[in-house]
Amino acid sequence: MHIDKDLVAASATPLVLGILADGDLHGYAILKRVAELSDGQMQWTDGMLYPLLHRLERNGWVSARWDAEAGRRRKHYALTAAGRDTLGQRQAQWDVVADALRQVWSTLQGPDAAGAWA
Repeated sequence: MHIDKDLVAASATPLVLGILADGDLHGYAILKRVAELSDGQMQWTDGMLYPLLHRLERNGWVSARWDAEAGRRRKHYALTAAGRDTLGQRQAQWDVVADALRQVWSTLQGPDAAGAWA
């Protein structure tokens, strides 16, 4: 399934902050986690993730540190206190949006046999 670029962009910050709430990760591990959480339907690229991580770092929502892992240097990202506060705010905002969408969609009739909505 294709997920619209605008929806991916809108959900990227709370998704990454939420993933980092479970613990520090390097970029590749974040990409893997996004794919896992979406059952493979969201396949982010480095070119999408790293600019986002740099913006989150500039905003003070994540911190970064270099570590050597199996002889390889990797930058690990961690959620800061400000990032945790932002995550809580974003979660509340998404709860409102998701609830409104559920209410709208509950009033729609499902698709007919040909897949068209009534």
